[in-house]
This record gives sequence, structure tokens and C-alpha cells, in this order.
Amino acid sequence: MTVLKVPEMHCENCVFSVTKAINRIEGASADVDLKKKRAIVSYDREISEDAIRKAVEQEGFKVTEIRNR
Repeated sequence: MTVLKVPEMHCENCVFSVTKAINRIEGASADVDLKKKRAIVSYDREISEDAIRKAVEQEGFKVTEIRNR
């Protein structure tokens, strides 16, 4: 499991965009929390932090922190 901080999210549309971006990665599943401005990514195979960051940033959101749990 990986936790991303995405402070630029301000609305449910932002949540939808970040969720969709992460869920497009094969094997990844996102649980995005607008109030905490974070995304928790679960996966069933190895996925690099760079791949997750790139997917979110391609939607126009900056990832300020990535932590593995």
C-alpha cells in the first residue's frame, strides 16, 4: 500500500480525476480522501512510485509526498 499527498484537490471532480488516473494502472486501486487530500493506493503486483506519481501528475495534480505502508 502506498499513500500519496495530493494537496491541490479541492472538489469531488478532483477526487474522480485522481481515482481514475490511479485505477488506470493495471493492478492498482485507489481510495481518495478529499478532506485529508490523500490517495491510498492498493495493488496486487509491484508498481513503482514513479508510475503512480506520473499517472496523477498527468491529470494536472502535484504529488507532494509518497509513503509506503
